Amino acid sequence: MAATTAQPMSSLPSGLGICTTAPDILYLPELVFGGLVWILVASTRVVPANPLGWVMFVSLFCFVMTFLWLVVFACGGHKNSYGWAAADCAYHFLAVTFYLSAGVALAYITFLSKVALTYRIYQINISAVVFAFASTLLYFIHAILSAIRWKNF
Repeated sequence: MAATTAQPMSSLPSGLGICTTAPDILYLPELVFGGLVWILVASTRVVPANPLGWVMFVSLFCFVMTFLWLVVFACGGHKNSYGWAAADCAYHFLAVTFYLSAGVALAYITFLSKVALTYRIYQINISAVVFAFASTLLYFIHAILSAIRWKNF
């Protein structure tokens, strides 16, 4: 049933069409998981500041940019342009790179500070690591599907 309502991969969706196309349906899970990384890291004491500051920057940057990207696609601001298909692909590959580096940094800091943290804070940091890598996976799948759409555009 969904295959009959989905748009072809050679066009960019707009309006509620973003809820029926393969890469664009991932916007909401990306927002939820990225927001969880942001909230979980912000809910703990940020020590050391440098790597965890990078994690906060990545999660906040990707959350805001993904929300803006969702709004542009929902409002049809892309006007089904080839340049927007390329920009969609480039943004999601950038987000994959950012989230992968942030996830590795967060996992490393969590591993090093395992003894110094209370068990509750350690569990929160582990949850943030899991959601950071889940966000990385979602952005990677979106980037691959966006690259396929860009190629077929």
